[in-house]
Amino acid sequence: MIRLMTDSPEFYHDLSDVLRLFYGDVSVSLESGEPVFEHHFTEADGRWTDVWACGGRRAALSRPAVAGDPLEAKRLRKRQIKLALYDLLKDLTGMRPPWGSLTGIRPTRLLYEAMEAGMALDEAVEHVQSAFDVSPDRAALLGEIARMQAGIREAAPGQFDLYIGIPFCRTRCSYCSFSSGEIGDGRLVAPYVGALLREIELCRALMDEAGLQLRAGYVGGGTPTAIPCGDLERILAAAQAAFPGAVEWTVEAGRPDTIDEEKLRMLRDRGVGRISVNPQTFSDETLRRIGRAHTGADTIRAYELARSLGFDDINMDIIAALPGETTADFSRTLDVIERLAPDSVTVHALAIKRSSRLHEQLAVAGEGYGQIEREGAAEMIAAARSRLMAGGWRPYYLYRQKYMAGNLENVGYAKPGKACLYNIGNMEETVSVLALGAGAISKWLFDRNLRIERAPNVRNIEEYIRRVDEMVARKRAVIFGSNPLEADR
Repeated sequence: MIRLMTDSPEFYHDLSDVLRLFYGDVSVSLESGEPVFEHHFTEADGRWTDVWACGGRRAALSRPAVAGDPLEAKRLRKRQIKLALYDLLKDLTGMRPPWGSLTGIRPTRLLYEAMEAGMALDEAVEHVQSAFDVSPDRAALLGEIARMQAGIREAAPGQFDLYIGIPFCRTRCSYCSFSSGEIGDGRLVAPYVGALLREIELCRALMDEAGLQLRAGYVGGGTPTAIPCGDLERILAAAQAAFPGAVEWTVEAGRPDTIDEEKLRMLRDRGVGRISVNPQTFSDETLRRIGRAHTGADTIRAYELARSLGFDDINMDIIAALPGETTADFSRTLDVIERLAPDSVTVHALAIKRSSRLHEQLAVAGEGYGQIEREGAAEMIAAARSRLMAGGWRPYYLYRQKYMAGNLENVGYAKPGKACLYNIGNMEETVSVLALGAGAISKWLFDRNLRIERAPNVRNIEEYIRRVDEMVARKRAVIFGSNPLEADR
């Protein structure tokens, strides 16, 4: 337990995130704990000054105070107090996190912010590196992503993207914290599909009323192919009838133990051009350890079947720092990826969320995660980047998560022309997302993307089935600014 003594407690959560850059998944309290980090803020002579102290060390930052827009003032205050604490922690620990002082999900946002202020791309890369102590290779990574996103980052006026969630899996991975469950006896599948079809039809009316056109559709999960082929086809047919004209459809076929020729032919015939066949790792021992009911060979067979049926846009996800994996294990997974040559590869650094079974079984029990050390995780991520770049893949989107191994990142790599529009729009928050299904969160952009409003669906599958009309009313309230209670009448 670490104690924060601060006269700016409104930034408690942000400061806790900075501490976790250096101390990992540690608890932080305003009342008790060791060590104690003491902070004082002053505003005098038109300047803001933040001073931090711990263990006889001290760090301070000062800048001209900002008047006017209260939201902008709060943003800059938060930035300064975090940077001052970061400077102290770097001095105390001798560590330099790869992303410097950044704790947010979307580092690219700072790059684009600098470019919107008039900087050229190379200048913006240097600015992010110097202002936030980002390592040169990570700053360069942001620049590479911006080049890949050029011309496809923004949607055209009047467009939206669609997410459809299928929250069922054959088995639940030990690290999973998503809104999904094991399919079990399948009793919830039919009522869930029925509720989802109703939400699609009701949202058709919303989009018609708003005069919006679908750009990209994405069916995720869970594992969409875990449900019967006929049910998945009904969902796709309804969505494509309700929201015609999409230039891209993605379905996470995901787990190879849910993929067969019937489902792949159906997806192809329904115009799904992009699928994911996700190994996570090609180590059978690791797959058993994390609760996957398939082998690496099963993944290869599913991938080759999809290729034989004409799919020319296949993504594969792999995860660095899985429990018990070594750098040699991860290297062997990269060997297979290079041989198979999927059109895109998403490289994740394992994030063990507190709601996952892995956290409950290992961290709470005090046994640890069995993960490789921070340096080993960084070596895995560096190897993936080097080998994929050498093989012709290029990074096109990036996001970070809390509790991520080594404070690293998730990066999507793609061959030229194979970047996923939905992934870019969703991660960069440059297009409104209509999200359907249990646990799905719609994000609506206003004021030229300066304001985002969210409409979450309930996570519990049975609650979603009962309350689907209420979920649509929530969307109407956000999109049109109506009272959700009035919209529900």
